[in-house]
Amino acid sequence: MENQKLQLLTPNNQENGSRKKETEYSKNLYADARSCAVKILCRCERTDSYLEKLIDAELRNDTLNDFDKALLNEISHGVIRWMRRLDWFLNGFYRGNYEKCLPEVRNAMRVALYQILFLNKIPYSAAVNEAVEFIKRIHGEKHAGVVNGLLRTIIRTLENLVWPTREIDEVNYLGIIQSHPNWMVNRWIKRFGFDEAVKLCEENNKRPVMALRVNNIKISTSDFEDYLKEKNLYYRKGNYLDNFFTTKTMSKIYTDEYFRQGFFSIQDESAGLAAKLLSPEKDELIIDVCSAPGGKTSYMSEMMNNEGLIIAVEKYLSRIEVMNKNFERLGVKNAKVIHDDISDPRTADLKDSLIGKADKILVDAPCSGLGVLSKKPDIKWKREPDDIFQLQKLQTEILENSLKYLKPQGAIIYSTCTTESEENMNIVENFLRVHPEFSIENASAFVPEKAVNKDGCIELFPHIHNTDGAFSARLVRRN
Repeated sequence: MENQKLQLLTPNNQENGSRKKETEYSKNLYADARSCAVKILCRCERTDSYLEKLIDAELRNDTLNDFDKALLNEISHGVIRWMRRLDWFLNGFYRGNYEKCLPEVRNAMRVALYQILFLNKIPYSAAVNEAVEFIKRIHGEKHAGVVNGLLRTIIRTLENLVWPTREIDEVNYLGIIQSHPNWMVNRWIKRFGFDEAVKLCEENNKRPVMALRVNNIKISTSDFEDYLKEKNLYYRKGNYLDNFFTTKTMSKIYTDEYFRQGFFSIQDESAGLAAKLLSPEKDELIIDVCSAPGGKTSYMSEMMNNEGLIIAVEKYLSRIEVMNKNFERLGVKNAKVIHDDISDPRTADLKDSLIGKADKILVDAPCSGLGVLSKKPDIKWKREPDDIFQLQKLQTEILENSLKYLKPQGAIIYSTCTTESEENMNIVENFLRVHPEFSIENASAFVPEKAVNKDGCIELFPHIHNTDGAFSARLVRRN
């Protein structure tokens, strides 16, 4: 008994007990959807973590039921999507310096105001009370009183809220109303005009549809369509490719039996068009130099009927693990994954044996991601104007480093998921100036013409094409 008592008093056991209490406290503190959303929003602000990964981690929480998980997802995305508009009102009603407001207080108010302004089925009282009680638990009565008073004042004046005006500053006006940073809005107004910039911002702020690609190695498109009908899902066929569908919702998709068996994957039609533009043949050697998460690689494998060879190069080991699981699920058998960096090759494959061997190369370059803001709204707040020019250097470097692997008559596809011309057509034009032996092969020979711009490249905008924003060019060496 004496030994047992002494054991309980050792520093290690005291530390373990303290950690256990902290864990239990944290679980109780973030035991509902709204408080979990506050936690996610605070982490998203403080760190480089992406919203989707933070949400995925919370969705594994067994304490949340299916309704709470759906609410957590809705609120977290919604607050990030509309954060600037929410802050316009909160800043206007906050007594003091809103920017110096405690992160948990600021995000609890954002969560509550999002529900008040955007979620019709949630009573105002529920949105306010949850925020007040959460702040009371974490920061005490004083801060809870501030939250309560501010939110109830906004509710009383909902019909008379003061909005920004276009006449004073149209960039700031559009940035606040459509919740985008001014630098981004300014670029689009200059490029497209005000009205078109409004439409693009509006499309970015819509809840995204779920895009699905049928895996024709395992199931026919018609059989998959029957499956969607059996599940009573509202769906639409793709605008450009027959084996793509969109649906507004598909709950518990990752546990869906058809998904688990690899009958379909989540992929936007814009990504499918880039793979179609490469037009892989069964007996070819294809190199995908930035391959994760592997969606384009798996679609190319399907088009090749698992014949030929695809070399999938990926820099990050953690992403390779995910990619290999996807390949196994989808039945991809003709892809060889290489852990390497095309800009600094270290493996024998990239340093020697693959040089001059590839029939075709896919360069799905790292980009600003401004074409996928509907699905990844946090990109709006993580990007800066200089990022685009920094990415230009990387994109050019990857494209140049890929050339040595291409056969004399080979083709290289340059693609991105951004709408910005500096990362798209400018890269291609600079490449062609340096390499006059290459030319653009018109994409309309491979994909529907309505997806092709005047330069012969695939160029997609969310508000025009009902896809992610994307760009792809097919560059062919003529001698």
